Amino acid sequence: MTSVTRLLIGLSAAALLAGAALPALADTPAASAPATAAPAQAAEPFTWQDMIRANRLGDPQVSPDGRWVVYSVTTTDVEANRRSGSLYILDLQAADGAGRRLAISEGGANTARWGSDGKLYFLSGRSGSSQVWRAAADGTGPVQVTDLPVDVNAYRLSRDAGKVVVSLAVFPSCADLACTVDRRKAEADRKSTGQVYDRMFVRHWDTWNDGTQNHLFVVNTDGSGKPVWVTKGFDGDTPSKPFGDESEFTFTPEGDAVVFSARLAGQSEPWSTNFDLWRSNGLSGDGTFENLTDDNDAWDTGPVFSPDGRTLAYRAMARPGFEADKYAIFLRDVASGRVRQIAANWDRSADSLQWSADGATLYTTAGDVGQTRLFAIGVTSGSVVPITGEGHVSAFQQTPSGFVFAQDSLTRPSELFVKTFRGREMPRRITDVNPQLDDKAFGEAEQFNFPGWNGETVHGYVIKPANHVEGRKYPVAFLIHGGPQGSFGNSWSYRWNPSTYAGAGYAVVMIDFHGSTGYGQAFTDSISRHWGDRPLEDLQKGWAAAQQRYSFLDGDKACALGASYGGYMINWIAGAWAGEFDCLVNHDGVFDTFGMGYSTEELWFTEWEYGGTPWENPRGYQEFNPANHVQNWRDPMLVIQGDLDFRIPTAQSLSTFTALQRRGIESRLVVFPDENHWVLKPANSAQWHTEVFGWLDKQLKPVD
Repeated sequence: MTSVTRLLIGLSAAALLAGAALPALADTPAASAPATAAPAQAAEPFTWQDMIRANRLGDPQVSPDGRWVVYSVTTTDVEANRRSGSLYILDLQAADGAGRRLAISEGGANTARWGSDGKLYFLSGRSGSSQVWRAAADGTGPVQVTDLPVDVNAYRLSRDAGKVVVSLAVFPSCADLACTVDRRKAEADRKSTGQVYDRMFVRHWDTWNDGTQNHLFVVNTDGSGKPVWVTKGFDGDTPSKPFGDESEFTFTPEGDAVVFSARLAGQSEPWSTNFDLWRSNGLSGDGTFENLTDDNDAWDTGPVFSPDGRTLAYRAMARPGFEADKYAIFLRDVASGRVRQIAANWDRSADSLQWSADGATLYTTAGDVGQTRLFAIGVTSGSVVPITGEGHVSAFQQTPSGFVFAQDSLTRPSELFVKTFRGREMPRRITDVNPQLDDKAFGEAEQFNFPGWNGETVHGYVIKPANHVEGRKYPVAFLIHGGPQGSFGNSWSYRWNPSTYAGAGYAVVMIDFHGSTGYGQAFTDSISRHWGDRPLEDLQKGWAAAQQRYSFLDGDKACALGASYGGYMINWIAGAWAGEFDCLVNHDGVFDTFGMGYSTEELWFTEWEYGGTPWENPRGYQEFNPANHVQNWRDPMLVIQGDLDFRIPTAQSLSTFTALQRRGIESRLVVFPDENHWVLKPANSAQWHTEVFGWLDKQLKPVD
């Protein structure tokens, strides 16, 4: 055991998660509406154990004829401490259809995509490595499409399904794939362990740089010919690390070239957000590329060609170095190269784009005042029309009559819904992958607003405890979101889930302070260089407004909790708002903003947020530095850290705990050696929640 105390719990994950097993998902019933729940007073409250066990739906994909939707469902095996995914298919034309698990799931299957040939393509490791496979529309007769010596981590089909472009992690200095295989083996066989770096990134998110980059290769789906390394000679990753996907690259409509979003690595990669759209020189792999967005030094991504192939739509930011800038929508005429922006006055940041079949409309999702809605944008007029209402749309696909989309909310994980293009009808739910939640009691949520910093309107949510009793007061979990350009809105989370606190008997208050997303770009911009004043003022005013408005909040029994920037704010509150809360919980939070400028990996973030490098603008790093106010700390704090977190490294939480202990303040440190910025493994999630709720109960519900 090192000097870092790892606090262990004596119960197994299975014991912590004891409860009724989930129903089998061999045949998942559709549901036109949620089942009628028992009266809240009689229902069992939703708990964090229920959350960990819940099934996770995602990635809906509609067949070319519009009849079928394939989607993924991830289940949790608590005893084995792992999650596994399966593919399901649902007939959209059946009135009372039921999702059926595809047989290809038995060998492992994910990332299903329909080809224009009506076949179902997917990734599977059944051959010993991750490769592209193809099956019939009903999921039978799987055939291997690619047989490459390294894993396929992403792929995209050409329009005629005759080719597939795949992303592989390779050594860019190699001449071919065999060289990458040989170098990996030599590295594995090497006796010494020292790693040498001549440029950054040295590490990124949770992984040390091993010298490989994500590069694109084109393979014929009929097995003919050899793979063509189309990005050979390009110094950069496609898709980007660590979270990029196939939305960052695509074939041209003719299938004769590839357009991809990438940033040149060089020496400036860690402080640059200059992703451009590049076009390969055919499929020759000759190492030459055309930069389609050279005029913009900010982020360009998400290339999507129109159905007629004449227009390339994409998203772009305007300010170099700012990762939370608004994603605006641009159209590039393929023949002339002329570019124009559409919906320029729409003050929301667009997510991935889809063209309508007639090419007249683009569809996208965007955060919008605590919701994430699906929007239709007129290509000619630039008009913006919301299609969905409350809730969080995480994915969508078009059908001949409308949409299939995955949507979640504060009280329900993701399910599939259908809605017509122009109808005003409520969306109809067509899946029920978590029927065990139908009879659970959730806390009632209400969005409210108040005048915050500068008198500007700020929004938040208050959630009653599950099975709330009128006239009673309840202790409060005051949740602070991270980002800081993020939001705690009407959405589901498998990590910071407000309903778990409501289920444990706590009221919940969440404030979307200045800097949050979904309220216009100026609102998002307002936090940069102002981490400690404007957001804190919003939190203070929001907390006061909530207590004044909601009599069930017990302001004398409250704990503030946050992660990442939220964890920074916990440290800032400890010095700038000491004594307001009975306890604090800080997950992977920033303690020393000056030190962050030298230790985090994505330097563009700190350099934008604090106004330059630490040596150019030391005042910007010190103005709202929690480390400078430790002398004011007095509130009990639980500190949690993932040791693989390279975004906010372990030294930050160790410093927080050191300050608390040296000051003699009641404190507790939990370190997860095998987790990054997020706690993901089922057993670790169980321990995390046991520690957090144990801390809250100890401080707010003491036993005599």
